[in-house]
Amino acid sequence: MVTLRAVTTDDLPFFFAYQLDEQAVEMTGFPPRNKDSFDAHWSKILADENIFIQTVLYEGQVAGSILSFVIQGEREVGYWLGREFWGKGIASEALKQFLFQVTQRPLFGRVAQKNPASKRVLEKCGFHVIGEDKWTPPTGSEEVLEFVLRLE
Repeated sequence: MVTLRAVTTDDLPFFFAYQLDEQAVEMTGFPPRNKDSFDAHWSKILADENIFIQTVLYEGQVAGSILSFVIQGEREVGYWLGREFWGKGIASEALKQFLFQVTQRPLFGRVAQKNPASKRVLEKCGFHVIGEDKWTPPTGSEEVLEFVLRLE
């Protein structure tokens, strides 16, 4: 069973471990943060009133996080699950529930082109590909090609 709830400080060690997963980093293009950088990033996220974030629970376990934020005037959605929670429909169900809480439309999602499972999650919840984009991670590593999706 998938449920969402407010993030607590007890969730952060799980989130930290999940963002270190090499396969997840490869699929998303997001470089992992060291502990100090992670803590600073999450302090900023949790203090920002324009960011709505929830912890994703699966059968009572912290499976990951889901959030909505504004970037360049557009509201976007993002999520991150621990690898042991992949492929079980958890992300799709979490996003479906989250969309009842975040009602602003249009809503955008971006997903690395090498992450078809995440693209499928967005599409299952009504998002449609409207274009492609690219970005370079702050580490200056390989450019990430992504799909841009939109929900009306």
